[in-house]
Amino acid sequence: MSGMRRAPRLPHGPAAIVSSPWIVVGAGVLVMVVLLFMALGAYRGRSPAPDGASRPPALPLPTLVEVPSAPGPASSPPPVRPGLSGRASGLPPSATAGSRSPSASPSAGVPRSPGGAPQGQPAMSGRYRVVQSFDGGFIGEVAMVNRSAEGRGWTVRLEFSGGRLVTAWVEGVPQGTVRQAGSGFTYVSGVDVRPGESVSLRFHMERASSAPRVCTVDGVRCGGF
Repeated sequence: MSGMRRAPRLPHGPAAIVSSPWIVVGAGVLVMVVLLFMALGAYRGRSPAPDGASRPPALPLPTLVEVPSAPGPASSPPPVRPGLSGRASGLPPSATAGSRSPSASPSAGVPRSPGGAPQGQPAMSGRYRVVQSFDGGFIGEVAMVNRSAEGRGWTVRLEFSGGRLVTAWVEGVPQGTVRQAGSGFTYVSGVDVRPGESVSLRFHMERASSAPRVCTVDGVRCGGF
């Protein structure tokens, strides 16, 4: 039997793969085909919905609603700010005077016309009051009424125990002239007040007592203090 030759044995394990490369190529092709089919299936699953398909409703956008501020009480006027210039008068005009009797003589140095105020009453009367008090100062007012039968100018004189005048202005009419002297000042009207009408002078004082030492309108003492 020595003449008979044995058939060669096929290698096993890694040696078989190295000696047969077509096995590796075939396995790679198979894996690629499987991955291709998986990708196609995933792409078809992500296809957009048809036009007729229902879509979730869009959320509405918030709208900005302007809420009107509540009106304040009609009876409370806005606070007066110190250092401001003239503004409209909040005082109601006084009642129109009735029939006038001719004045016999001037009162307190104020000249009178035949159609002036009733005897014993000044043509221009003033009343002093404090409009607003705050830390370091206050806003004062001298309200005047023309009780004569003709238009009149006026002069207000105010003196305090110390302090400083910041500003003074007339309510509702053109401004006049202010002359400051020491702890007081004099204000001369810039326009006449018509018969029976009123006008208000307001002023801002700092570091002064709210009670003036002197308050006169055309030389006649003011009321209210």
